[in-house]
Amino acid sequence: MKKTLFMLLAGVCLAGQPLMAQQPPKAYTADNGDGTFKNPFLWGDWPDPDVIRVGEYFYFVSTSMHYVPGSPILRSKDLVNWEMAGYALDRYNDDPKFDMQGGTMYLNGSWANTIRHHNGNFYVGFCTPDGWGADSGRFSMCVAKDVKGPWKRTIFPQYLYDPGLFFDDNGRVYVVHGSGTLYLTELNADALSVKQPFDTIPIWRGRIRRPEGSTAPYPAYGMEGSHMYKINGYYYITNPAGGTEGWQVCLRSKNITGPYESKVIYQDESSYPNNGLHQGGMVQLQNGDWWFIIMQDRGPIGRVPHLLPVNWVDGWPILGENGKGYASGKKPDLGKNFPVVVPATSDEFNHVKLGLQWQWNHNPDNSKWSLKERKGHLRLKASFAEDLKTARNTLTQRVQGPASEGIAEIDASGLKPGNVAGFGIFEFPYAYIAIRKEAGSNTLIMVNDGKVIDSIPQFAPSKIWIKAHATDQQFLATFSYSINGRDFQQFGNTLKMDLGLVWTANRFALFNFSTTKEGVDGYMDVNWFHFTGENPAPARP
Repeated sequence: MKKTLFMLLAGVCLAGQPLMAQQPPKAYTADNGDGTFKNPFLWGDWPDPDVIRVGEYFYFVSTSMHYVPGSPILRSKDLVNWEMAGYALDRYNDDPKFDMQGGTMYLNGSWANTIRHHNGNFYVGFCTPDGWGADSGRFSMCVAKDVKGPWKRTIFPQYLYDPGLFFDDNGRVYVVHGSGTLYLTELNADALSVKQPFDTIPIWRGRIRRPEGSTAPYPAYGMEGSHMYKINGYYYITNPAGGTEGWQVCLRSKNITGPYESKVIYQDESSYPNNGLHQGGMVQLQNGDWWFIIMQDRGPIGRVPHLLPVNWVDGWPILGENGKGYASGKKPDLGKNFPVVVPATSDEFNHVKLGLQWQWNHNPDNSKWSLKERKGHLRLKASFAEDLKTARNTLTQRVQGPASEGIAEIDASGLKPGNVAGFGIFEFPYAYIAIRKEAGSNTLIMVNDGKVIDSIPQFAPSKIWIKAHATDQQFLATFSYSINGRDFQQFGNTLKMDLGLVWTANRFALFNFSTTKEGVDGYMDVNWFHFTGENPAPARP
């Protein structure tokens, strides 16, 4: 029944068109279906990538900041087609503010993840700054036999910023870290503590000059985002420089403590002027080839990953086509083809566990949501909050480019006075359509950046379909609703998506909060969430 309704809804995305007049757009995929692929290989927010290969699978970890579960891990057999594999962190127990008790932890959580596999274990490390640009915080190491978990997290007393974990072939373990000045810190053999006495060695000081032709505003930059490798007797450290307009640098030395020489290995802004590709990691295929996953900032849609071949020139890993470009090309040579796969998006809520595509804004209150109380539905119970920014149990997944659309079927018959329950797009600013429960009646509201833009008092239907559509064209999002699941009415105004001060991309968001304490435990049931995205014509090499 849910699938049938989804097909009907997809046929009415354009006003005035008959049902099933056009097929729903396919989800974005980088696989062109002919042995080639296009970049970005994921058109969504997967920042600060690091990648490894274990057997036949590649694993890719990303930053997630305050979203829970944290440190998302994807897997692939060909570096082009990816699916969610798990998360390295179930929740944050560091501070009550992760539970939105006494404040919030926006800009906190999981930053600049590093992933490695050693002696049968997966290791994911990340830093948690005390705030944006902070020079203090925590470093965490998560360890598991399987990426699906269970994972065990160890929090270090030392702060290792933008960490790159490295297992040397002599049995010693290190983290290279820092911003501007790069440091090397040795860990104990289990990688769960710093080797004593604590001796952090500076291995790189100084700034990298802006390459010719770059739009970056300053003449020279420090580096961060380190990942370390040992190849043919050299220690290599890859680093970004230049921020959003940036480029990728590589350091190398015969000695792990240096001295290191440097080289710009990629500098190109042509695929999304004026934003350069910067920060990521490289991995070796079974046939010996090397490839590099590197991100590009595409504003409110997110920091999207690109896949570039590595060509070794005079012992340096030069990315793309002589350090430039690579909009498309042949897929990595794995000896056979693999089916097209994309990370999950749509959800019928028919399972007892939440799909891996979903993350909560901060730690959830697990007593306030359920996939069991009403079969085939997600139930969100209200908690007291002044607005969406401080609401517990806001459930999110990535908005995607170049355009994407989410539709949710919502039953609001379980709301209590004071509840605000609905669906929209979350960041700072945010916007949504919701039913606001009042004594004796409901009001349908459209809210943009905390302000009620439009409303319909005495709104009788308790079942409603809410749609949000987002595009990278000027980063605009629009909202509409239906009372019959077929005919959608535009409502409110347009959201100009932004990054605010949070630095995570915009997300589709389901929520239910109460502005009165009397309304707690009122509930909203979500029958399904359906996602559609654009898949542009393939770029050809």
